[in-house]
Amino acid sequence: MSVPADAVGQPKKAATAAWIGSALEYYDFFIYGSAAALIFPKVFFDESDPATATLLSLATFGVAYAARPVGALFMGHFGDRVGRKKIMVFTLILMGLSTFLIGCLPTRHQVGTLAPVLLVLCRVLQGISAAGEQASANSMSLEHAPAHRRGFFTSFTLSGTQGGQLLATLVFLPVAALPEDQLLSWGWRVPFWLSVGVAVAGFVIRRKLAETPAFERQAASAGVVKLPLAVLLREHWADVLRVIGGAVIASVSTIFTVWALAYATSDAVGMSRSSMLWVGALANLVALAAIPLWATLSDRIGRRPVFLIGAVGSAVMMFLYLWAVSTGTYPLILLLGIVTFGVVYSAANGVWPSFYGEMFSTRVRLSGMAIGTQIGFAVAGFAVTFAAQIAGPDGTDWSSVALFTAALCVPPVIAALTARETHKVPTEDLGTRTPGEVPRPERVTA
Repeated sequence: MSVPADAVGQPKKAATAAWIGSALEYYDFFIYGSAAALIFPKVFFDESDPATATLLSLATFGVAYAARPVGALFMGHFGDRVGRKKIMVFTLILMGLSTFLIGCLPTRHQVGTLAPVLLVLCRVLQGISAAGEQASANSMSLEHAPAHRRGFFTSFTLSGTQGGQLLATLVFLPVAALPEDQLLSWGWRVPFWLSVGVAVAGFVIRRKLAETPAFERQAASAGVVKLPLAVLLREHWADVLRVIGGAVIASVSTIFTVWALAYATSDAVGMSRSSMLWVGALANLVALAAIPLWATLSDRIGRRPVFLIGAVGSAVMMFLYLWAVSTGTYPLILLLGIVTFGVVYSAANGVWPSFYGEMFSTRVRLSGMAIGTQIGFAVAGFAVTFAAQIAGPDGTDWSSVALFTAALCVPPVIAALTARETHKVPTEDLGTRTPGEVPRPERVTA
């Protein structure tokens, strides 16, 4: 069978759009995490109680994760109804706008308690945007990819996420080096204002991408699902639970990126902001290479074993990393940070886009991924707040935080052990119990 001319190169175009769009989108998302750990406690909350201010600031980081399941219901519904491309464009614009507005907000000294309220509202908009971003980008790249390389092509979404985190860290390095008065008055706003360029660049890139052949075939033949959520919960409820459990692995990322940063730069450890930001930058740089390599391995040996390496390995490595932070020995922190986040965590992080996406059929894939991941990510978002409480009044009980992180790696392990292996299943048969099974007409609408 000949390949249509307009389909040539689409897998690469889809992967590139997923990478760049996710990098730009998650640049916005991650600069908030850095600011929540380093700046917002002094700008939006009561400086007279630093511990409480830090706790509240980290809680606003988690607010977006609480909003994400709600956003996932809408993004998943419309993504399975109108297509992946439209959702990808919409989420990028929403993220760019909400992030720019954060950079324009008045401080607590200017408007009192209204300042953190406005901050939370903008953070909710970020969460709604992020709810549809990865699911739509993953669905787009998976449905464009050759069947034997779905792991590799879908991993570009997560490589883009790490690229966005790297970009956010690099932008914050010169900002964090500013004198304290300049940092707290105007310096922290600059990374948020740059999101205007993020939104424009992402819009140009994504609007030129073609809709996926799988979605177009579904719409032209059986028709799109009228109520994707109803079909999802009726036919794929067990896989939704698996995705929820698997997505909790993101707790490793949030605790590494936010809580460990706040702990390392606290008076108890005394590391500089710039030195710890470099740990994150180098770890993400390594992850950019590790993620596609792990994903390629999953195309050969399967999704489950690679995901399990990442989940079990992260539980062990976080103990070592947080111990290294507690010693204040920078070379040790740098080495274990790179191994933990850049190498080991990348195994789970690189394979989950294909692993989760292959659990669902085309007609409910975006809904299944969006709802499942965002509920799991909500747990991950608030893991930072719980970690701050578990660390005790002085915030130094790192071993309890490490044990807490390891416990959060248990649901992903269970999810992987109970899931089907799908790396050799043809794309058109994904999400069906019997290869070649066709959805019953009464479940869809033209």
